[in-house]
Amino acid sequence: MSFSKEDIIRIAKEENVRFIRLQFTDLLGTIKNVEIPVSQLEKALDNKMMFDGSSIEGYVRIEESDMYLYPDLSTWVIFPWVTDSRVARLICDVYMPDGTPFAGDPRGILKRCLKEAEEMGYTAMNVGPEPEFFLFRTDEKGNPTTELNDQGGYFDLAPMDLGENCRREIVLTLEEMGFEIEASHHEVASGQHEIDFKYADAIKAADQIQTFKLVVKTVARQHGLHATFMPKPLFGMNGSGMHAHQSLFKGNENMFYDESDTLGLSKTARYYMAGILKHARAFAAITNPTVNSYKRLVPGYEAPCYVAWSASNRSPMIRIPASRGLSTRIEVRNPDPAANPYLALAVMLKAGLDGIKRQLDLPAPIDRNIYVMSEEERIEEGIPSLPSDLKEALNEMIRSHVITEALGEHALAHFYELKEIEWDIYRTQVHEWERAQYMTLY
Repeated sequence: MSFSKEDIIRIAKEENVRFIRLQFTDLLGTIKNVEIPVSQLEKALDNKMMFDGSSIEGYVRIEESDMYLYPDLSTWVIFPWVTDSRVARLICDVYMPDGTPFAGDPRGILKRCLKEAEEMGYTAMNVGPEPEFFLFRTDEKGNPTTELNDQGGYFDLAPMDLGENCRREIVLTLEEMGFEIEASHHEVASGQHEIDFKYADAIKAADQIQTFKLVVKTVARQHGLHATFMPKPLFGMNGSGMHAHQSLFKGNENMFYDESDTLGLSKTARYYMAGILKHARAFAAITNPTVNSYKRLVPGYEAPCYVAWSASNRSPMIRIPASRGLSTRIEVRNPDPAANPYLALAVMLKAGLDGIKRQLDLPAPIDRNIYVMSEEERIEEGIPSLPSDLKEALNEMIRSHVITEALGEHALAHFYELKEIEWDIYRTQVHEWERAQYMTLY
């Protein structure tokens, strides 16, 4: 919905809203907010609300800390959960004191990449995300345990799926907040769930992912559960992905569809896919941004490890869903829900646009199960692997002109620094597996 400044002030008064959260996202994808009383709402709507950017990951130094939040009025929503004081939120873009967009704002980075698509004639990038999550029980202090809430499997229902009531309440809460929910179900692993919501333009889709995460965690806590979007919380079980269905439009025309093609795919779609495949290893550090992400990207657990595509096979990184016409799209399967959604969509879009600009050749589809192919067979077919760990992904990222340009100097430098620290802490840590393996052996 679109709201005017006057609409928001009126609704806040009519609905007895007492506080407003001005939300934005840091470089690592964590939602941040400045909460203001309703008396300051008009000031916020005039883009006059300042905050200290030096305290936010990947933002600015202490000597240049003053930054401004510019609310996007279309994101106005009142949180449905009942408290003593009603709370609403507005998602904001981050600006510098001189009125220029902050170069390190993830939402602004996605907008910049969408501007490039617009200059090429594309009016929209439509995205249908599928973020998965796990539900764990909490202890008497409310801290998460490693005990799953159920032993259900794919499409199971109660009594096997004990998360069903929690999932239903999440769906109802999301619908109250304006989401159009298409389906919800138990996923393959015990305690794992998926809720699919309708596609939207890229900015709205990224906003919805962030809102979705907040709602899932809030409702789960009300049920005495802990929801996590960690990619691989348990060894020996499937991890959580965030498949990203995507297509480009010019007006009302889906530029990925061509009825004369045997697969119904246009040259634009094929060039776009070629760009995604070309730069997949380089953008993995963004779409799969944690040490833990690469524990998911291993054979045997339905997660894509190999840079390939197919119209039906689910083992490659890109799949083409069966729908055609306006619904023609590609499904990029390697991203996980730990990713910053703004940055993940930005780098995938940038990679696809590079494929279109350079009219890159799309490799032949791989319709065999790649998981059962030998390394020699994969080499013969020209199928690369995604990076095997975060360090390899970071090295690929900084060597890519396309991906570094998508991020910009500021975000690239800060993201790389933060992730190098994360990798170094992990690399030098002594893990329980090592003690179990070596303590008595040596």
